[in-house]
Amino acid sequence: MNQCRGVLGVVLAGGRATRMGGKDKGLQELNGKPLWLHVADALRVQVGAIAVSANRHIDIYHQRGYPVYQDALANYPGPLAGILSVMQQADDEWFLFCPCDTPFITSVLAERMIEHRKDAPVVWVHDGERDHPAITLISRKLCPDLRAYLASGERRVMVFMRQSGGHSVDFSDLKEAFVNVNTTEDLQTLQGKV
Repeated sequence: MNQCRGVLGVVLAGGRATRMGGKDKGLQELNGKPLWLHVADALRVQVGAIAVSANRHIDIYHQRGYPVYQDALANYPGPLAGILSVMQQADDEWFLFCPCDTPFITSVLAERMIEHRKDAPVVWVHDGERDHPAITLISRKLCPDLRAYLASGERRVMVFMRQSGGHSVDFSDLKEAFVNVNTTEDLQTLQGKV
């Protein structure tokens, strides 16, 4: 767990949320609490510090006292832009990113990611059925490669991760921890579930 203290946990809340009618997804409430805060609270006990990547309602995200980083690239170019912006602005060597729409994150996320990283500069979650590349542990060393990748017009997260020598970490025993809240209907379905 000591290695986890050197990691900055970052809630990715900077997307357009088109499947949620354009509402700021991170601010939508699940069981009386904003989605992003579910994720921040789950990460807070696992890593050394917390930050938020957001492009709207910065003042609201900032109210909890966490640093808030905005994308340097315009037009919401995807999670890699948020990842790059945080890596360029924060001083940490390792970052654990997690989207705001995954409110049931497991308490062993950081520890397992670090344990199974080996020498890879980036790892991501695999739930037994699918990859979750936006739930990623990534090294600052990839910042120049990520900047070049985005400058070339690429946006595909899995392509970048694989090109960078990364691999997935098996979380098939905790698949329910990676349920996504993509729509208003998803949010309503999950109300009341802990």
